Amino acid sequence: MGINKNGSVLAFTGAELAKMDKTELAQVAEEGVVFARVAPEQKLRLVEALQSKGEIVAMTGDGVNDAPALKQADIGIAMGGAGTEVAKEAADMLLTDDNFASIEAAVEEGRAVYKNLLKAICFILPVNGGESMTILISTLLARDLPILSLQVLWLNMLNSITMTVPLAFEPKAQNVMRQAPRHPNEPLLSGSRLKRILAISLFNWIVIFGVFEYIRQTTGNIDLARTMAINSLIAGRIFYLLSISQLIPNLIAKMDGTIKENVDIPAIGLGIVGAILLQIVFAHVPLINEVFETAPLSLKQWLFCLAVGSPMIFWAAVVNRFDPPN
Repeated sequence: MGINKNGSVLAFTGAELAKMDKTELAQVAEEGVVFARVAPEQKLRLVEALQSKGEIVAMTGDGVNDAPALKQADIGIAMGGAGTEVAKEAADMLLTDDNFASIEAAVEEGRAVYKNLLKAICFILPVNGGESMTILISTLLARDLPILSLQVLWLNMLNSITMTVPLAFEPKAQNVMRQAPRHPNEPLLSGSRLKRILAISLFNWIVIFGVFEYIRQTTGNIDLARTMAINSLIAGRIFYLLSISQLIPNLIAKMDGTIKENVDIPAIGLGIVGAILLQIVFAHVPLINEVFETAPLSLKQWLFCLAVGSPMIFWAAVVNRFDPPN
C-alpha cells in the first residue's frame, strides 16, 4: 500500500499509547505509521503530539467523539455524508463524497493554484521592476525617458494582462505531488524569488535602456527608439513566459508519450498571440502612433527586437536553477 516508513510499518495500539507520557507519545506519533483501536481522547493526544513537533495536522472524522480532535487539528475534515452534525460543526472542511481520495485531489489542486499564483507574481513584478528602474535612472541622470507614462500604461493595462491572466489557467506540473510541502509561514516572496525578480528586472532594464540609446544615436528618431525598446522588452517577456509556464514541458511530454491526457495549453498560446497582435497595433496603427508617440517598424527592425529579447532564454534558464518555477 506504500505506507511503509524507512522500510518498515511501525504500528501501535490504543492500549500501548495509554501507557506513554507526552514525550514518548510525541516521538511515537512521528515514527508510527498505523495507530489501531485508539480511543477518542487518544486521537486528540496524537494530534497535539504531532503539533508539538511542528507538524501541520489534518484530521478526518465522522462521530461525535471525533469533534475535539477535529477542532484541535490544523485542518479538521468531517465526512459530509456519514458525519454527525457535531463533527461537521467542529471541522474546517467537509468531504462531501466521503472519499479519502478526494483529499489528495484537493491538495493537488491547491498546490497547482498556489504555483500559478507565484508564477503570475514572478512574471508581473520583474516587468514593473524593469520599467521602474528605467524611468528612475533616466530621471536621476536627467536624460530622455526611454519609455513614456502612456506607454507604461499600455504595457501594464493591455500587454501584461494578455500574458499574465493565462498563467491562472496553467495545468498542474507533473511532479507537483512529489514535492515536499511548503512551510505555512513561508513568505510569498522568499529569498530565491526576490533574487529572481531582481535578476529579470535587471535584464529588462538593460534591454529597454540599451535599445533606446542605440536606436536613438544611430537614427536620431526618438519615437522609433522608444517603440523598438518596448517591442524588444515584449520579445524578452514572451521568452520569459515560456520559461516559467508548462507549455513547452507539456508539449514535449505529450509527444514522447509521458502523459496521455489532453494538455490544456491554448491559454498561454493565445496570450502570446494576443501580445504580439497588440504590439503590431502599437507600432503600425496611425492613431496609436499619434497618441502613444510610437513609430512603424520595418521587418528588419522587428527581427532586431526579437534578437535582442532572445538572450532571455539563457538568462531565465540560469534563474530557474536557483528558483525553479514548477
